[in-house]
Amino acid sequence: MPTLNPSSYSRRQFLGGVTAASLLGPLAARAQDAAAGTRKIKIGLVGGGGRGSWIAGLFKKHGGYQFHAVADYFQAVADRAGDALGVDKTRRFSGLSGYRKLIESGVEAVLLEVPPYFFAEHATAAVAAGLHVYMAKPVAADVPGCLAIEAAGKQATAKQRVFMVDYQMPTDPANIEVARRIQTGAIGKLAQVQTLGVCGGFSDPPKTANIESRLQGLVWVNDIALGCDLIGNFDIHAIDVALWVIGERPVSACGSSRTARPNPHGDSRDVCSLVYQYANGVVHNHFGQALNNAAEGALSAVCHGPVAHAQINYWGKSFVRGGPQQYNGGAVENLYEAGAVRNIASFHQQISGGDFANATVRRSVDGCLTCILGREAAARGTVLTMEDLLKENRKLEVNLEGLKA
Repeated sequence: MPTLNPSSYSRRQFLGGVTAASLLGPLAARAQDAAAGTRKIKIGLVGGGGRGSWIAGLFKKHGGYQFHAVADYFQAVADRAGDALGVDKTRRFSGLSGYRKLIESGVEAVLLEVPPYFFAEHATAAVAAGLHVYMAKPVAADVPGCLAIEAAGKQATAKQRVFMVDYQMPTDPANIEVARRIQTGAIGKLAQVQTLGVCGGFSDPPKTANIESRLQGLVWVNDIALGCDLIGNFDIHAIDVALWVIGERPVSACGSSRTARPNPHGDSRDVCSLVYQYANGVVHNHFGQALNNAAEGALSAVCHGPVAHAQINYWGKSFVRGGPQQYNGGAVENLYEAGAVRNIASFHQQISGGDFANATVRRSVDGCLTCILGREAAARGTVLTMEDLLKENRKLEVNLEGLKA
């Protein structure tokens, strides 16, 4: 069963005197250095587990980054990542406060690969310190976290810093072309979107005296307050595509969800069926399943219009079928790695070229809010509006007692 966890591939096969010339000169020099491959950005990794160490390897392979520091709650993980990335032992930090020491260590940018509960705190501190931020999704587990990321993104732009959230589906050439055709009328006026998220689930062992055991091996995905629920961790890729083609976030949601995996210990729902409504009238149906039942893995968005339909995929083929702009499309290949590689290159280009528009922030926040809206509507068994969700602004708490500071 394919998942988006690279460490699981073998098991399941499957973010008055200064002139204009003197201001622009260093920027141009950085851009030239980047083109020549000599611009080394000092970066720090926060979260050196499976995905963190994997994507840090891609940053290293790019050649435009120098790893200066690493931080992880577990010292052994920080040391393992430090060894792989060539980081001096004096700049390998652990504990809940390790990220602060990393921020103060002299890095220019941070790579955040931690449970979503911690993203808002880490990203806000990094931007306040004047650093560039590259982070994973989902950007938060609750509404206050989403709003904090939105504010951090705006502050980064104001400070002329890059803030990127790592989504892979919008980087694929076939997906980009299909989305472009949808947005330019290839299927007629968009009527309905169907999104699908199917994976094999994640290990959910019994809880221990504190949450330390939930902070590794993607166990935290099973805990809503730590990980934003399974819809926020896996299905969010397909939901992001829906917002990409629809062009706005939903105004309401309703549906059902349940926990169906055997012997659950976390509170995440592993089955959901949702209906989202949008101000422009588009109906959006979403089905999610995270059960180890041999179902074929899927992350897709099928878009229906009056003259044609289109499909955007994480695996397989993306296309437009019917209508005057039919597009046979192309296979989406190796997107988990290829998308990350494209984003890592783009992050470097934006820093070196002084591009601080930070376009990924808005939709990543909206996508996370959309997942939270669906999660809460289904759990409550009611129609829930985005307006009411934002008014509630409910913060999810995690008990950090007994953890290493």
